[in-house]
Amino acid sequence: MQLIIGNKNYSSWSLRPWLLLHAHGLDFSEVHESLQKENIQQRLGKYSDSCKVPVLIDEDNIIWDSLSICEYLSENYLVGAGWPESARQRAQARSICAEMHSGFSALRSELPMNCRAVKKMILSAELQNDIQRIDAIWSQYASTDSDGSLRLFGSFGIADCFFAPVAIRFNSYGIVLSEKAAEYQASLLEHLSVVRWIEDALAESEVLPENEI
Repeated sequence: MQLIIGNKNYSSWSLRPWLLLHAHGLDFSEVHESLQKENIQQRLGKYSDSCKVPVLIDEDNIIWDSLSICEYLSENYLVGAGWPESARQRAQARSICAEMHSGFSALRSELPMNCRAVKKMILSAELQNDIQRIDAIWSQYASTDSDGSLRLFGSFGIADCFFAPVAIRFNSYGIVLSEKAAEYQASLLEHLSVVRWIEDALAESEVLPENEI
């Protein structure tokens, strides 16, 4: 399998399926494409008609969109382990992933993912609402995994992958959380695959001014 991704420092969408692949030890190669605006449609259009990253290429199967890729991996390579075992928790996990996938516009615009960033921000009312909602999700659904770490629904899966970029954002911009949510954030940032992504991101030299605060 090949996973087409953007800059690790900036691409929250690329992180999600990469994290699921890496954390579960699946065999894949990375293809890196810069997210610079110049010729981006032509460069990314080589992989899918969406002209966006990430894209998963599995033999003659091309899957784009981070949620679709994670679903495909869970069904075809993880025997469904990307989601919780119980039907109730699967529905809840899918709901919070869909909410993350399509919402939180203030978070995306005001706190762009930037692993190199260290900055305190003035929070708009809209952003504070987004942060409070995420805090509530983490506080409600995080529980202890068999190794003692906190994971959403008690086992590392797609839901954790979808909120990993948020944990990085909150760390970059010094967002203060409630006790349970802060514990979950710290536990997620200590995951070896998240650590590896951040290390790779910090090693990148390309700067995209439109993604800098």
